[in-house]
Amino acid sequence: MINRIKNLLIILLVISGFAASAQSTSSSPYSKFGLGDLRQQSLSQNMGMGGIAAGVRTAGGYNNINMLNPASYSAINLTTIDIGTFINVNTLSNTSAKQTGVDFRLNHLAFAIPVTKGTSALSFGLLPYSELGYSFKQVTKIDTNTVNSVYGGEGGLSKAYFGYGFNLFKHLNLGFNVGYIFGNLRQTSSVEIPNYAITSFNTQLEQNQSVKGLTYDYGLQYEIGLSTTSKIVLGYSGSLKSTLTSSTKYVSTQYLNDASTGERNIARDTVYSRQGSNSKVSLPLIQHFGLSYQKENHYLIGADYSRGDWANFTINNVNQNLNNTQSYRIGGQIIPNINALSSYLAVMDYRLGYQYNKTYIRTSGTDINENVFSFGLGLPIRSQNRSAFYKVNFAAEAGQRGTLANNLIKENFYTFRLSFLLNDRWFNKFKFD
Repeated sequence: MINRIKNLLIILLVISGFAASAQSTSSSPYSKFGLGDLRQQSLSQNMGMGGIAAGVRTAGGYNNINMLNPASYSAINLTTIDIGTFINVNTLSNTSAKQTGVDFRLNHLAFAIPVTKGTSALSFGLLPYSELGYSFKQVTKIDTNTVNSVYGGEGGLSKAYFGYGFNLFKHLNLGFNVGYIFGNLRQTSSVEIPNYAITSFNTQLEQNQSVKGLTYDYGLQYEIGLSTTSKIVLGYSGSLKSTLTSSTKYVSTQYLNDASTGERNIARDTVYSRQGSNSKVSLPLIQHFGLSYQKENHYLIGADYSRGDWANFTINNVNQNLNNTQSYRIGGQIIPNINALSSYLAVMDYRLGYQYNKTYIRTSGTDINENVFSFGLGLPIRSQNRSAFYKVNFAAEAGQRGTLANNLIKENFYTFRLSFLLNDRWFNKFKFD
């Protein structure tokens, strides 16, 4: 019991650290559109399989938290904790230059607690919803002078959720999440005259947007038993239309560039600062459809299709001219022999997947889409505690987004996810003879 109390204290410390790092930025110029780069609401084990989740209940003999479809919570029969990190290496290129950025963050913290063993469970946690991170410059000539327009953005939105999943009938499972989205999106635009022979004032307009509000997710899964060890799972989940509140502060400043280096100095003067009125951010309906075939403790294959009605995304009833999103995902995993005693490689999870995403971005008359290949591993950790089970999940993705056509930017990115999964009987009653 003392060890478990220590574990809870450690987790609480991690939560406080997570809150401080949850809004790390991405490094993509495409994040300037909409609410930034949207992040899939799935953890490492699902992302290693191409992000399939709507029709996935359990995988690899462990309890896994799958918040994309809360109906899956009903399969959880042990207290489950999942904490993970995320690294993104993104190379941006156009027809004349190339640039690479690296981002790291603590990605998620999720819990699940069984209410009635094997038929219902609660889940709650914190994970990223979107990320904003870009910096680019446009150069124009006015008479004999060069003028630089500099644009930047940073921040992001996080999502805290609380959900419940339960078995309604023998094969039908239902679930829901109530989420709270919150965070800040900071965007700047500057006009600079890079004439370093003289000292000139430059002007920057800063827009700080604070966003918060509730969201509502739902899901169902229907199990079709084919034998005592194999089954098909049909899944559907979605996020209802919801409205967030946004508060924006506008600040205009003047600053100097160093006369010898051109580097920006600190702001010399605030021209004005104004708090804008609250506005309404209308999130669209998002739907996920999926199916999987699973042979218990051996292999799983599945496919997902997702659609988001982002063409209806508005801020204060003004349409933001985004595209509807669509995603096609396929993937699976295999465990060679989960009961092997002499070969560790035989009890590992091996995962592969692929996804094609039509994003909500359209710029310069071009739709921005992405292709992503994924690979993952599940590394079980042996424990002397017979009531506890541990696993390290690793997922790697290699993808491409954008195009060089129409003077746009192509991104080649690699993401790495590492998470720690704990299954334990923390809240079970023990009987003594």
